[in-house]
Amino acid sequence: MSLYAMQKFLFALNRDQDVQRRYAEGGEARTALLAGYELDGEEREAIDSGDIGKLYVLGCNGQLLMHFAPLLGIAWADYLEAMREGVRKYGPVRAGIYAMTTGTDEKVAGI
Repeated sequence: MSLYAMQKFLFALNRDQDVQRRYAEGGEARTALLAGYELDGEEREAIDSGDIGKLYVLGCNGQLLMHFAPLLGIAWADYLEAMREGVRKYGPVRAGIYAMTTGTDEKVAGI
């Protein structure tokens, strides 16, 4: 997994209009854009499909994801639910700063 590359891409997408344009074009433009980042297949698929929940579980920072969501047309409440759904569907966050906050074990979660 290349958490750094995913987050680097999201950072660029959030700030660079050319990156936004190429991503929005889809197809070959998006494929070529994503090829410029060292992403594995799971990461590339999550970004390509705009799967906020999967990206969250893979460890992407919520500050980056919260700017990606509006580019996808996802409202704030739906963005938050997408992250929750990602944990339900794919399991706890695997890496990054949220890895220790999504456990379901009451002792781990501090409940």
